[in-house]
Amino acid sequence: MAVVAGAAFNWTRLKPKALPPEAVQALWTAEFDQPNGEVLRLSQFQGKPLVLNFWATWCTPCVEEMPLLEAFFQENQSKSWQVVGLAIDQPSAVKRFLKQNPVNYPIGFAGLGGTELVKTLGNPGGGLPFTLVLNAQGGLIVQKLGKLSSQEMREWV
Repeated sequence: MAVVAGAAFNWTRLKPKALPPEAVQALWTAEFDQPNGEVLRLSQFQGKPLVLNFWATWCTPCVEEMPLLEAFFQENQSKSWQVVGLAIDQPSAVKRFLKQNPVNYPIGFAGLGGTELVKTLGNPGGGLPFTLVLNAQGGLIVQKLGKLSSQEMREWV
């Protein structure tokens, strides 16, 4: 009985909470410059499942999980899954990094404004990496601070 009660308590405590309406509004209206010079509008990703990953070039766990995100994107793009990386970093550092470590999913320059967005999305300390997984209706499936694992990512689909 105690084990079941403990598991239920932990599941409820760790279960992602719904995002506040103002955070959802900030998310879907956000726009970021991209390394290719185009503008990345998060509104273009509404209506399909989305993995939104906040990262930086100086963040070792962020860099380590990028190949996992790339593999997830390649394997699940045909199933309507989308992946977006938002770099909380200097654009010049991100461009240099991506030249040596290219990815096929869109990257946006979130800069310091991205830190504020991260905080509104449930990460008050602004730690990285920070990942949100949203379903096609924009509902929160996963909210994760820290490095992702391939097992976690398989469970999303």
